[in-house]
Amino acid sequence: MSADIEDLIVVNALGGLDNPNAPASASASGALVQTSDQLTIDERTLADAHASGVTAINVTLGYTLGDFPPYQHTLDEIRTWDAIIAAHSRDLMRIDTAADIAEAKRLGKIGIIYGFQNAAAVEDRPERVAEFAGLGVRIIQLTYNQANQIGDGSMAPGNRGLTPLGRQVVEALNEHRVMVDLSHSGERTCLEAARASTQPISINHTGCRALVDLPRNKTDEELRLVASKGGFVGIYFMPFVNASGHATAADVVEHIAHAVNVCGEDHVGIGTDGTITAIDDLDGYRALLAEQVAQRQAAGASAAGERADTFPFVVDLRGVDQFRELARLLDERGYSSTRIEKILGLNFHNYAKAVWGS
Repeated sequence: MSADIEDLIVVNALGGLDNPNAPASASASGALVQTSDQLTIDERTLADAHASGVTAINVTLGYTLGDFPPYQHTLDEIRTWDAIIAAHSRDLMRIDTAADIAEAKRLGKIGIIYGFQNAAAVEDRPERVAEFAGLGVRIIQLTYNQANQIGDGSMAPGNRGLTPLGRQVVEALNEHRVMVDLSHSGERTCLEAARASTQPISINHTGCRALVDLPRNKTDEELRLVASKGGFVGIYFMPFVNASGHATAADVVEHIAHAVNVCGEDHVGIGTDGTITAIDDLDGYRALLAEQVAQRQAAGASAAGERADTFPFVVDLRGVDQFRELARLLDERGYSSTRIEKILGLNFHNYAKAVWGS
């Protein structure tokens, strides 16, 4: 491609800012859940983020799973991230509007987008959406893999769809201009929420079920509906993009290509579901992986395709060069520089303008 990645807006629609090699990291410790106060945002983490060319990252905060009180834990997590950004104000800034993404690029900072991967903290009170929006939350994913009070996740056997309370929550998200994220949702929940929403919606990190038939991947019907509503689809760098679980960068490109064919080039981007700083000792990490997978399975939080013999990331598409490598592979596929720019971040930026305003 003709433009350097440093000249582009690059948005990771679901990612992490952490040094996974640090002892406190879930990747290093084998912990089931890593809370925001355990993140290691050190000199290497920040240097790697800058070197990668990323402009903004949707980071997961708040309750996702575990034995935490969802509402209070979520408030604690927001305060933790406020403190992280304040402590690293030369490097980080919170993203509240689409204009902030462009401003982060101009200032050479890493934009942090506050996002949930489970709306459990709303509980039975849709009015809490206003509170979370006021605290800077810009993305709320309706469910994780399990069912919650809003709808069924991708691994819930009932596939019951959006609940009446869930419809109220979607309405509140629209009212307060918070992105409705349908990643991890069951098929009926996804379709019904997409139809109920009056704002564009997103699936910030997923794969294509037409290529790999796993519940965490989305059907063409889901992808097409989200795009038809002006929404956004982010393809992840996860094992679910290959039926064997041993995913490669080439698999990620195939899923991006399929999504572009289904959704059009204006609605597809990336949501890696991983950190920028790579795990250094893959052999040592492999020894912890079985424990992590077993814990997730015991908690009912794992998805089909998670196995002890597969990494939860794409080995040849990680580290500080992951976005450059993806751009190179898309260029080799014959994609124009304009299309690559859209996939790397412009499409998410335009989606943000539609939902958050400029």
